[in-house]
Amino acid sequence: MRARTLQAPAQSQQSPLGTATRPLGVALSGEAFAVSYLRVSTKEQAEKGGQDEGFSIPAQRDANLHKASQLGAVVIEEFVDAGESAKKADRPALQRMIQYVKTHRVAYCIVHKVDRLARNRADDVAIHFALQEAGVMLVSATENIDETPSGMLLHGIMSTIAEFYSRNLATEVVKGMTQKAMTGGTPSKAPLGYLNTLERDELGREVRSVALDPERAPLVKWAFEAYAAGNYSLAKLTAELLGRGLISVPSPRRPSRSIPLSSVHRMLQNPYYKGDVVYRGVRYDGAHERIVEPEVWYQVQSVLASHNASGDRTQKHDHYLKGSVFCQQCGARLMVNKTKARNGDIYPYFVCLGRHRKRTDCTQAAILTTDVEALIVDYYQRVQITPATRDALRGMLHHELDRLTKSSSTEVADLTRRRAKNITEQDRLLEAHLKDALSLEQFAKFQDRLRAEVAAIDDRLAEHHNDYAEARHHIDDCLDLAADIGRIYAGCDDQNRRLANQAFFTRIRIGEHKEIKGELAKPFNVILDPEVQRGAAAWSEQGDGAETDGRTATRTNVSQFRTSNIGCPEQDSNLRPSAPEADALSTELSGHALGCPTPLYFTSFPTTQNHVADIRDSDTTDTYRSVFAGRPLSTFNEDLFEQ
Repeated sequence: MRARTLQAPAQSQQSPLGTATRPLGVALSGEAFAVSYLRVSTKEQAEKGGQDEGFSIPAQRDANLHKASQLGAVVIEEFVDAGESAKKADRPALQRMIQYVKTHRVAYCIVHKVDRLARNRADDVAIHFALQEAGVMLVSATENIDETPSGMLLHGIMSTIAEFYSRNLATEVVKGMTQKAMTGGTPSKAPLGYLNTLERDELGREVRSVALDPERAPLVKWAFEAYAAGNYSLAKLTAELLGRGLISVPSPRRPSRSIPLSSVHRMLQNPYYKGDVVYRGVRYDGAHERIVEPEVWYQVQSVLASHNASGDRTQKHDHYLKGSVFCQQCGARLMVNKTKARNGDIYPYFVCLGRHRKRTDCTQAAILTTDVEALIVDYYQRVQITPATRDALRGMLHHELDRLTKSSSTEVADLTRRRAKNITEQDRLLEAHLKDALSLEQFAKFQDRLRAEVAAIDDRLAEHHNDYAEARHHIDDCLDLAADIGRIYAGCDDQNRRLANQAFFTRIRIGEHKEIKGELAKPFNVILDPEVQRGAAAWSEQGDGAETDGRTATRTNVSQFRTSNIGCPEQDSNLRPSAPEADALSTELSGHALGCPTPLYFTSFPTTQNHVADIRDSDTTDTYRSVFAGRPLSTFNEDLFEQ
């Protein structure tokens, strides 16, 4: 990417091609001036062989000088783009050349080939037009292009071929990279913790692969495990990694350097470390050795999501309630402020951020963090529903789900009839074949078509069944969780309490007189609504009486309560992995390690953004599922419960 003015030497030079040339930069009487444009696409080409300019640029220069000698011209300026693609026209040296010919008397612009100037037909036309406006003729050292009709035709053909070559090459590269990713290979530079390796097999063929970096891989693994435990913010983790000596891999042009916070953040989000290769948005199973287990990686995503959802960033005083508690008076967030007493003791308080920064007229006094913690533990106990209420809500919701399911019974009946018809047709085809009415080829053709139709029908029928079962499962999980949230919350450690607050509440308002009011997230804003609970109890009483009479229960005295999109596979079941994948992601953590009185078992499931954690008390048989991943449970079914 440089322009070079060629100075005249003391004597003529002999061209490498064997033809004597005029002294560079000096024009004899009647000789014209010319500029030379040189380009290579990559930095590697510009430095190949350990040379300052590689091999291609000097070869292009010699060919251009030889062409200038044939034209009776002298090259007075040279423009070089080293490591610039011809797919774009905003190359530095090219733009300087165009400006140069507009202000200097130049007759020729010499290139080695047309594709050195552009590999895009539109750019070629624009560059050629700019040269023509400046009165400069484009000349190729190796192609017979000029301003004659045949020369212009050849120019157009060569430009089109160059564009085709560029686009076809890009397509072939993508195809090759995709195939490599499909087979588990790494189609790009290995991330931090891995090293790209080059080996040869027994036949002498090059084998490019990825291996663990013995120096950096243990530090990367520690970073994931430390962050998954919830004891580090990104800033603290970055500082700790720097202290432990984690630095980037040096390159020929760039020495090792410390890893910035943004790079640590990207590292924690990269699925490559759990054994996946993602190329062009598609995930493939990688052949490389994973550094972290999938369960640890998914837990890290949960912690990252919880920090994002709560607005919790790198802050001086961390607390698991930050981002969840708000001022009762003005609605601003509550921040942690630590006060030092005269005796040296430190007391942490929750202070209204609006008052602290004088953004509002709030007068709410500070509250000890321990008091707020106790208030929220008690609040969970108070909003928890009783087993009787849970059963009433379950009955009402299941009844409504059954009613909605009946609306699809027509399609199910139609699918069943079509399936029976296809089975009968298969039997008839077999009978016709046995009677030699159909050849083996005809029989196989018809049978394959019918089998495909039957398989498609079976899939549709299974979807209907799975959607219904999945919706009932979600409803039961929500209700079971709502009936035991007090005990669960009291037994969780700080990190899981943070996630629980984000799952159950959009915000928790705290008053200076220790009053508390939670704004519940979906679907718990309906399940834990006292009015809905009373309606469910009334529905249950009516339903029992109606069943005795053999009639469907009416709900005229129950508030309008319906389910919506409960069984939509596109919105619900796709968020859950297949059974083998779920089993592969299961992990058991000791409840004692989490600060719980009894062991808890966590099973992590991946979703489009976060994962779902199944919480099962080892002393009971009930299973509770909640989204302890920084988003409301309603993202399973946005309209799961709707009044």
